[in-house]
Amino acid sequence: MRLWTDKLLEVVRSVFPIAFLVLVVGLTVVPLDGTQFFRFFLGTLLIVVGMTVFLVGVDLGVTPAGSRLGEAIIRRNRAWIVVGAGLLLGFLVSVAEPDLHILADQVESVTAGLLGKWDIVLVVSVGIAALLVSGLLRILYGVPTYLVLTGLYMLIFILSLLSSSSFLAIAFDASGATTGAMTVPFILAMALGIAQRRKDGKASEKDSFGLVGIASAGAILAVLVMGLAAGTGELAGEAVLPTNDPQSTGVLFISEILHQMRESVLAISPIFAIVLIAQPLFLKMRRRSFSRLVRGFGFAYVGLVLFFTGVNAGFMEVGREIGSRLAMRDGKLLLVGVGFVIGLLTILAEPAVHVLTRQIEEVTSGSVRRQAVFVALCLGVGIAVGLSVLRILLPGLQLWHILLPGYAIALVLAHLGSKLFVGMAFDAGGVASGPMTATFVLAFAQGAADAVHSANVLIDGFGVIALVALTPIITLQVLGILYRRKTGKKGGGHIAGQ
Repeated sequence: MRLWTDKLLEVVRSVFPIAFLVLVVGLTVVPLDGTQFFRFFLGTLLIVVGMTVFLVGVDLGVTPAGSRLGEAIIRRNRAWIVVGAGLLLGFLVSVAEPDLHILADQVESVTAGLLGKWDIVLVVSVGIAALLVSGLLRILYGVPTYLVLTGLYMLIFILSLLSSSSFLAIAFDASGATTGAMTVPFILAMALGIAQRRKDGKASEKDSFGLVGIASAGAILAVLVMGLAAGTGELAGEAVLPTNDPQSTGVLFISEILHQMRESVLAISPIFAIVLIAQPLFLKMRRRSFSRLVRGFGFAYVGLVLFFTGVNAGFMEVGREIGSRLAMRDGKLLLVGVGFVIGLLTILAEPAVHVLTRQIEEVTSGSVRRQAVFVALCLGVGIAVGLSVLRILLPGLQLWHILLPGYAIALVLAHLGSKLFVGMAFDAGGVASGPMTATFVLAFAQGAADAVHSANVLIDGFGVIALVALTPIITLQVLGILYRRKTGKKGGGHIAGQ
């Protein structure tokens, strides 16, 4: 029962600030009608219940499955097994990631089906799988994280210069969207298990970070390559704003839940099938433990259905509406201000950020206070969303003007700063871009881009997840440099208690 209570409180803390903001804005600046409010709060309720059930399922089923499978890979101690298992598991766990499905749905909707949902999901999952293998081999052979990341992002920079702006935005958003509630626990469980094989405790400590950051780079590369291969050039898009017919609300939610029952089976059944096959072959879990794991996958499925229904049938529509109507007003500064507040509230309420700040304080034995990290992340993400709104309003400001210099700075810091913080920082980029960013913030940006005549929904409406994911990479590495100077340690400390 304690697990359920804890997860419910986590989700409520994540969703409540956005819901409160919508209530204030919807009653004052951008008046919403009764139907819109009803759909939003019904969608919010389904998101809270669905994400709670899903996270419990992840704890009971997905994370233990990742840990067990990781241990089974380690016991074989052969590179070809790591490659094969990494490809298969990386692909399947990415296919089941909720945030990726939300992003892919938006791409399909905005492009009127030109880029299909499952095209995005499958291409990104292939990229995640390929880079997950690279990350696992890096741990196995002790290659420094910063060297791998430097090589990957140099390749990304080259492909970015050759790619269209629309594919660039989708690619970097896909990177943030893939590091969510399904992918991160599974990948971290595998990384920790393989890193613990190393005899050198300090190396093991560093190697337990960075795998998520390396794997997420695969999403960027995969989408950029897909865009270059397709040769379609720039794409045009249009945000789909909500209909306010009160008679259609019940039908809308019922049809959506039936649709998500089918979609969620496709998402979660492949990895569950792998677990069922692996159980008699080499997992050989006790009956009680395996029953608990199966129950966890069942919870994860039910949670996905409810979560996706709430997102698609009510939650995101109001985000688009508010973004669109604010963009139509004369005072554009209000749009930027609301964007900044949304970013601030999003990161302020993200449960994983609280975990991250506590971890950093422990890693540095209290030299870097969690309050300082928390304030820096909140302001950084607020600025990131504000910059996304400025991109919409200013035609000359493009995504690559911010992203490419930003990642260049991140790579320079990776070479100059604390190596312990490098992997942690790139992993943290996914922590900031959680469910609220992939849902409400993305919808808000799309609505605003659709209402501004000089903006393109595909180029300017996407990219917000990418900017949110970039902020912690720079922030944490700067903190790592300050920590190293404060303590006088070149490598940057070790985790307290280890």
